[in-house]
Amino acid sequence: MSFFKTLDVNDNNDKKADELEAAENVKCLIIGSGPAGYTAAIYAARANLNPVVIQGMEAGGQLTTTTEVENFPGYPEGVTGPVMMEDLKAQAERFGTDVRWGEVTSVDFSQRPFKVIVDNKKPFIAETVIIATGATAKYLGLESEEKFKGAGVSACATCDGFFYKGQKVAVVGGGDTAAEEATYLAGLAEKVYLIIRKPYMRASKAMIKRVENTPNIEILYEHNTKEITGTNVVTGATLIKRKDKPDEEEVKIEIDGFFVAIGHKPNSDLFKDYIETDAVGYIKTVPGTSKTNVPGVFAAGDIQDSIYRQAVTAAGSGCMATLDVERFLAEQE
Repeated sequence: MSFFKTLDVNDNNDKKADELEAAENVKCLIIGSGPAGYTAAIYAARANLNPVVIQGMEAGGQLTTTTEVENFPGYPEGVTGPVMMEDLKAQAERFGTDVRWGEVTSVDFSQRPFKVIVDNKKPFIAETVIIATGATAKYLGLESEEKFKGAGVSACATCDGFFYKGQKVAVVGGGDTAAEEATYLAGLAEKVYLIIRKPYMRASKAMIKRVENTPNIEILYEHNTKEITGTNVVTGATLIKRKDKPDEEEVKIEIDGFFVAIGHKPNSDLFKDYIETDAVGYIKTVPGTSKTNVPGVFAAGDIQDSIYRQAVTAAGSGCMATLDVERFLAEQE
């Protein structure tokens, strides 16, 4: 049975089809509403591509959980994450972007035009698709960690490190990302604790050497975070040294910021039947472009960026994606 037959709401022989609304044709469908998605929408709307943005479960993306943003161009006094995302949304809508609530629940990229279903009931037929679903930072799963998000707990040193200039901070993680975050913060903070649950670092030899040669970084091997402490903001952390060993002991440290650097999970599971990803799940794109392995499907933002993961780089890749869409459609015509 063809997709169009499946979408026929009058087909009494297909109960699932009865639950679907009428299919909507879209020239450019953007999945995700972070800096990449909204920037792509701004460019697409100005190019008369009549884009539709599906916001997803976290409208506005990761930045909606960030308090102050001071490193995005155009905001000399800084701006809160939610306000910045509302500004980007308003700019996209000003040029005619159709922003929709909802979550994409299934896709069919086997042939063009592509089939996308939102909330298990709303089908779209899209000539092109821009995937901008981002990546989600991994956290330890502590109740206190959730309590202090945006009040001392962060998953991005380059985003929030400036606020801890001359203060004491901790970084948890043992890989290259944690080592990079720790050395970056060491240039700002008075002291950096690097909390590693194993008796060794997983980072590259070069990064380990850099950490060890940074005088204001103290490496705490075989330490697990039990709790992040404070009242309204982070003031300390309770650690367990050599957990479950005969000489296990509780260690308390005084800190002003707690940075989690144990990795990110790209939100790409929905597309893996069609779109090539790396071992972690980041979408592979043709170098220097936003093109995926499926012609007509493009990726922008943190979903395809495992290195920079900044709002401004995500926005730039959103621009690239729409320019690639324009060229693709021109070639088809």
